[in-house]
Amino acid sequence: MLLPSLHLPPPKTPSPSLPLYVKFRTSHHQNLRYLKAIGIIHPHTKPANLPSPETTNHLVSTVNFLKSKGIDDRDFPRLAFLCPQLFSPDFDTSQIEQVFDFLTTDINATAQESRGLIVNCPYILFSDVEYCLKPTAEYLKGLGVEKLNEPSKQKAFLLSTRVEKLKEKIRFLRSIGLRYEEAASFCARMPAIFGYNVEDNLRPKYEFLVGEMERELGELKEFPQYFGFSLHKRIEPRHWHLKQRNVRIKLNRMLLWSDERFYSKWK
Repeated sequence: MLLPSLHLPPPKTPSPSLPLYVKFRTSHHQNLRYLKAIGIIHPHTKPANLPSPETTNHLVSTVNFLKSKGIDDRDFPRLAFLCPQLFSPDFDTSQIEQVFDFLTTDINATAQESRGLIVNCPYILFSDVEYCLKPTAEYLKGLGVEKLNEPSKQKAFLLSTRVEKLKEKIRFLRSIGLRYEEAASFCARMPAIFGYNVEDNLRPKYEFLVGEMERELGELKEFPQYFGFSLHKRIEPRHWHLKQRNVRIKLNRMLLWSDERFYSKWK
């Protein structure tokens, strides 16, 4: 008599070595290996100094929260180095959830744009939303600064800067003769100006422009990028080079050209 055929279940597909989200039911040792692999735990930590299962689960929970917001495995070493408090045993992710909501709602950042802003400036996660981030975003928008969701170091720095610090640059521009509307337009065209110190950077460059170079304020209005060049490495050497040759050109030609093109043109 023939035996009935056996219906065997199909073989299981092997699970990936590093799942998208680490499960809490994963063994303690596997969680430790994963946290070491992404830089949360130093790979050479002695066994006696490794976190307890409870702390490990808490770290996994934090990692899962950040990954749900778009953070990649490759980002964790930087975050752990710059913001170790993110991975402390008593850290609560509810402390930073409002920041992600702000990035999505107030500046229309996608998950990847939010990731870029945070990775460029992790400290933004600890900025107060109501007293820092929202007022700053509103002030920058009022000046005409665009693309606040751009995942660059500059935009991340701007968003995490207090309004009063931003106003210092407006006051400086007003003090050298710009109307408020002109100062606002100036900053919108060159938002990098907010990162420069007034007394150590902006004022010496302006004084050299009008004093030694004998340039008018109008030239600065046309070319606000002037403030982005080094006074001692770019502005002064090129000015003296042209002055010795009795040559006067516009600021953009003087500063934007490469050294090779500039010095071959005016030998």
